[in-house]
Amino acid sequence: MSLSQVYLDDLWSKCLNHIKTNNLIESIVFNQYFEDTFLTSLNDTKANVVVKTKLHKVILTQNETLISEVLSKFLNKNIGCSIFLENEVDSNSTTPIISDQYSTNLIPHYTFDSFIEGSSNKESRSAAIACAYMPGKFYNPLFIYGNSGLGKTHLLNAIGNYVLTHYPDKKVHYTTSTDFVSKVVSSIKNNTIEDFKRDLLNVDVLLMDDVQFLAGKEKSHEIFFHIFNDLVNHKKQIVITSDRHPHEIKGLEDRLISRFSSGLSVGVDSPEFETAVAILKSKMEHQSLEPDLVDDEVINYIARDFSSDIRKLEGALNRIIFYSINFGQNRQIDLKTAVSAFKGQSYNDKNELNANKIKRIVSDYYGLTRQQLVSKSRTKNISNARHIAMYLCRKHLDLPFTKIGDEFGNRDHSTVMSSCEKIDKLLKVDFTLSSAITDIEKQFK
Repeated sequence: MSLSQVYLDDLWSKCLNHIKTNNLIESIVFNQYFEDTFLTSLNDTKANVVVKTKLHKVILTQNETLISEVLSKFLNKNIGCSIFLENEVDSNSTTPIISDQYSTNLIPHYTFDSFIEGSSNKESRSAAIACAYMPGKFYNPLFIYGNSGLGKTHLLNAIGNYVLTHYPDKKVHYTTSTDFVSKVVSSIKNNTIEDFKRDLLNVDVLLMDDVQFLAGKEKSHEIFFHIFNDLVNHKKQIVITSDRHPHEIKGLEDRLISRFSSGLSVGVDSPEFETAVAILKSKMEHQSLEPDLVDDEVINYIARDFSSDIRKLEGALNRIIFYSINFGQNRQIDLKTAVSAFKGQSYNDKNELNANKIKRIVSDYYGLTRQQLVSKSRTKNISNARHIAMYLCRKHLDLPFTKIGDEFGNRDHSTVMSSCEKIDKLLKVDFTLSSAITDIEKQFK
C-alpha cells in the first residue's frame, strides 16, 4: 500500500469516526452503508469516495453535503465530494497531495443561488448580498441571528463564495467562535498569538459563525475586539451569526455588544410552508432524484409538519427516501409510504412546543382569539394574556426577545423584555397568576 493511500485511509477513518460519535447519521444507516466505504483520491478541491453497491451510492450521495463538511473540517480547507461505484473508478488514478495555501474554510455549494428565499429569510439574504457585492461598504458589521438550522451558515458561506468569485484578490476567512477560541488558547500556549492576530488582520472578509460561544471567554473577547476594530476601521467586511440578538447574548462584554449593534442586525425565521416546499424540491434536485419520485402530497406533508428548521426538513425527506429504497419500494413514494416511514420514530415535530402552540393555549385559556392576543389592544385582559404568553415563550423556548416580538405583532425588543420582567415579578406575590400559569403549562405536555 502506498504512503498516499495510508494517509487517505487514516483521514477517512477519522471522518467516519467523527460522523459516528457525533450521531450525524442514524446508527442503523451508518453501520449499513458508511462503514464499508473508501476514500480513494483527493486533490486541492475534491475527494472521491468509493462504495460497493448502487444502494450505497444513493445513500452517501444524499449525504454529500455532510461528508464534504466533515472532510473540510479535518483538512481545514474547502473540499467537495463525489461518490462512485468501484467499477466507475480508474484503478491507475493517482492521489495528488493537497498543497498548503491560504484557508478559507468555505463550503463551495453554499451559494446565493442554492439558498431558497422566502419571507422568513428575505431580509437577511438581501443584506448578505449587499455585503458580498461591495465588501466593507454596506452594513459593517452585518449581524445575522436566529435559531439553529435556519440557513445562517449557508448565508455566511454564500457571502464568502461570492467574494472569491468576483474579487479573487480578496482574502476570505470563515471560522466558528469555538474554533477561534481554540486557536487563541493554542497560540498563547505556543507563544504565537501575534502571528495569529496578524493572519486575521490580513483578511478582507471575516465570517464568524455562532459568536454566542465567545461568551465568558475574556482573553478571546479582548483579542477579537481589537481585530474587529482594526478590520472595520480599514473598511474590511465582518459578518457574524448568533442564535440570538446581540443584546440577548449573556456573558459578552458591553463594548463587543455595542460594536455588533453598530452595523445592521437581521433575523432569520422558520421557513413558511411555500419556502419549505421549495427547499425540499431543491434538495431533491441537488441529489439528482427524479422530480416525480416523491408525490406532491408527501412534499406538502413534510413541509407542513417538519418546518421548524431546514435540517428537520432535509432529515424527514432523507428518512422517507431511505425507507422507500430499503424496503423495496420502486414506485412513486405516496403519503401512505411516508407515514409508514415515521412509524415508531420521533421525527415528527408538529406536536413540539413552539410559539404558535403557546399562543393557542394561552388564548384559549383566557377566551381570546389569537388575533386578539397579538393585536395592539391595551384592554387589560388581553394585554395580561399577552404578557403571560410572551413570558412563557421566553421561559420554555428560550427565544430571543426580538423573535418573541415578531411573534406578537412585531413588538420591539424592550417591550417584550418589560413584559417578561413584569410577569416574573408578579409570580412572586400573585398566587392567582401563579396558579393560572401552572394550569397553562400542564397543557404543554
